[in-house]
Amino acid sequence: MYARRVTVQLKADSVASLTEKMENEVLPLLRKQEGFQDALTFVSPDGVKSVGITLWESKEHADAYVKGAYPQVERILAPLVEGSAHVGGFNVVSSTFHKVGATVPETVSVPATVPV
Repeated sequence: MYARRVTVQLKADSVASLTEKMENEVLPLLRKQEGFQDALTFVSPDGVKSVGITLWESKEHADAYVKGAYPQVERILAPLVEGSAHVGGFNVVSSTFHKVGATVPETVSVPATVPV
């Protein structure tokens, strides 16, 4: 499983519009994408920053979304955002909600024992 994180600065008083656009426009579009698993949207308590995390079956599915539907999502949310989005991607190694096998990229060293 692969996670894609997008962080943006929101324009003043745009949380309600963000919620509406996510529910009515962005999520239906995401649900049509091959490999899409889940989406979470967070907003800071002061309403000026938002973080969106989408979960994908694989990095290849996320990459296909970036090349295909993501520009449409950017257009939908553009009236609510200040500046450019900051984007990052991560391999999901564990989840209490999604059934994810413990996979660790070969380039990461993991200690033999992990303190609890």
